[in-house]
Amino acid sequence: MALEMKVPSPGESITEVEIAQWLVEDGDYVEKDQAIAEVDSDKATLELPAEASGIITLKAKEGDAVAVGEVVCLIDTDAKKPGGGEKSENPSGDEGSVDDSEADLSKERAKETQKEDSEKAEPEEEKPSKSTTPSQKQDTYASGTPSPAAKKILDEKGISSKSVSGSGRDGRITKEDAVQAKASMGTPGRGKRGEDRKKMSMLRRRVAERLVNVKNDTAMLTTFNEVDMSAIFSLRKQYKEEFKDRHGVGLGFMSFFTLAIVRALDLFPDVNSMIDGDYQVKFDYKDISIAVSGPKGLMVPVIRNAENLGFRGVEDEVKRLAIKARDGQITVDEMTGGTFTITNGGVFGSMLSTPIINPPQSAILGMHNIVDRPVAIDGHVEIRPIMFVALSYDHRVIDGKESVGFLVAVKEALENPEELLMDNDVKRALEL
Repeated sequence: MALEMKVPSPGESITEVEIAQWLVEDGDYVEKDQAIAEVDSDKATLELPAEASGIITLKAKEGDAVAVGEVVCLIDTDAKKPGGGEKSENPSGDEGSVDDSEADLSKERAKETQKEDSEKAEPEEEKPSKSTTPSQKQDTYASGTPSPAAKKILDEKGISSKSVSGSGRDGRITKEDAVQAKASMGTPGRGKRGEDRKKMSMLRRRVAERLVNVKNDTAMLTTFNEVDMSAIFSLRKQYKEEFKDRHGVGLGFMSFFTLAIVRALDLFPDVNSMIDGDYQVKFDYKDISIAVSGPKGLMVPVIRNAENLGFRGVEDEVKRLAIKARDGQITVDEMTGGTFTITNGGVFGSMLSTPIINPPQSAILGMHNIVDRPVAIDGHVEIRPIMFVALSYDHRVIDGKESVGFLVAVKEALENPEELLMDNDVKRALEL
């Protein structure tokens, strides 16, 4: 019996996927629940498991876009697993015979191997002989061939002999021609000049499309500020080991930033909104998207209801989502929605950037690297760990007053976390 395997729906809004990679070959025997393919949607890359055991016949190629519900392969569930050492039941009593289907399969594969070997051998028979006639040698010699001295000079200059006109007999390039030759801006050097052309994944194409649409469809502006990270450094130095021993997760910067953003969104609710046609939709919950780099590119999982989480809760969620994104196990539902996004280019060494809004959201905060910088403190110059932060926002729904006020509120909370984020009770806030 041939079982038709159809593309399952990865999410509500997804109508088609792309076959990113087949993990099996046509004619292979597959086990039930074995991963047989990776499929790209516009949100994530997912594995496609086999629905039954049997011999598989592929109906789509890598790179094909297939609709949800379309048949991508057939599985012959009646086929026996090859190489299992099982003998077929033969009425004649010939114990040495094997299953007919296995024998036919072996013959077909042998024919294919023989055909491939013959195809590989053909070009070798058609190769021309290395020996050349005297007339052929003279033709090559006369068509711009440099003399040994000229060749050495051209090699030192990095100039191709094809770009030099010879003035010698029959067009031969002389030493004088090589001395006078000059390399043009368009003359290729002696290094490699290869190219690698590869189709972008559906996820990468979708990200590119969304980013271009954001630039075209929103009135995006960016405001900047700087944060003195001294207070956070001090708290982490004092409590990070105890926090990790107690909760099994590190006390990172993301929890401070997430809770600072939750507080600022309460103060400036326009930032926690989106445009829907002629309407502005404000949210009374804070679903914070965090941009992380995965093996298939940028992914943006969501911390749901961050307003209900403390430091431990945020760090647990960040770790869980980051691991799933890294291992390619993140689901579409875990990346859907979100009312505000945090992106951290600082982990890659970025000093300053203008992050692009994650639609349909109206704002995104960019974190950057932390560098010791001289700053004025009470009339004196001190060295402090400083991070530049950037808030990109949609000016159609968020005015300058709200955007600047929001970023200042984030800065204030990060520079005074004990009072504004921990209610002056550090141990209670960290659940120690």
